[in-house]
Amino acid sequence: MRILRDYVLREFFHSFFLTLVVFTFVFLVGNIITLANYIINKGVEALSVFKLFVYLIPWLLSFTLPIAVLTASILSFGRLSADGELTAMRASGISLFRISMPILMVGVGLSFFAFFLNDQVSPNASFASRRVIKEIGIRSPAAALEEGTFIRGFENYIIFIHEINGNKLKNIRIYQPQENRSTRTIVAEMGEISSIPEKNLIELKLYNGTSEEPSPTDPDSFYKLNFKTYFMSLDLSKVFKGDKIQKKTREMTINELNAEIKKCISQNIDPTPLRVEIYKKINISVATFIFALIGIPLGVKASRSEKSIGFVLGSVLFGIYWAAFSGMLVVAATSRMDPALAAAIPNIVFFVIGISLFVWIARK
Repeated sequence: MRILRDYVLREFFHSFFLTLVVFTFVFLVGNIITLANYIINKGVEALSVFKLFVYLIPWLLSFTLPIAVLTASILSFGRLSADGELTAMRASGISLFRISMPILMVGVGLSFFAFFLNDQVSPNASFASRRVIKEIGIRSPAAALEEGTFIRGFENYIIFIHEINGNKLKNIRIYQPQENRSTRTIVAEMGEISSIPEKNLIELKLYNGTSEEPSPTDPDSFYKLNFKTYFMSLDLSKVFKGDKIQKKTREMTINELNAEIKKCISQNIDPTPLRVEIYKKINISVATFIFALIGIPLGVKASRSEKSIGFVLGSVLFGIYWAAFSGMLVVAATSRMDPALAAAIPNIVFFVIGISLFVWIARK
């Protein structure tokens, strides 16, 4: 049995590591393009961008780990079934349950690892990522700006920049909405951006433009002022919420979430969103084992050795699961169902399906 166990595990882990790398890379592709843009077009230090890349991986693994387990189970048992090895094992009196036991135990172990990842590593990595983004915004202020969109993060100002190249700006429009009067508008052909980190400020130097200034005699009316050079400062602390960054719900560990729940209860605040996050962490971790369970009979039934079949089947099944899981979290967040039950329902359904398929295949 030891030889059989090692053989089945070797087959599983070969597929598991392959699918984990593939799915993680696919999820990373879009983010790599965004991160590369920080270096190429916004002059951000490569070290800061590398940190963002590293901090992104734990969050992605929380999704790709269960997909990889599901796909690896389908692929490994699909190949064993397609090559007749599974039939030979069962003909020798070895039940499907005994053949599958090593994979199920690995599924349990990976569920514990997924829980540690979702509760400790991923939240802290996400929080660290936001701290790096704040540092990038202070050191490389152009990274806080995005071309071709209305930037509303700065207090009292709405900014639209057609083109950003490093610290050089082209075709800038700055709007300053004012209560009970017309919006003040500044238009410039060119501009430069620089930072004053010690004051948490961005300084804009605008060239060749116009500014609508309030009339000294009538504050409700404006007159246009042409300028060759115009200076203005923008407060970065409003964009990055000051020196102290508060943790978002998904950036908290379960212990931190429980502490926040107690605080909310003492202040008569509904703690439902915090409870939803706790059960989200728990159930997405448990799903790793459930996918190992459900993937075995699906692989046997598929009886195909082509990896494309396993990848497609694993992706589709996880997509269905994630849609159901996300939907139940929304239901829980609106307090229409207890968060513990709502988050567990997709796992319960998939577990029942997995057990039913497993028993059905085992009896054939």
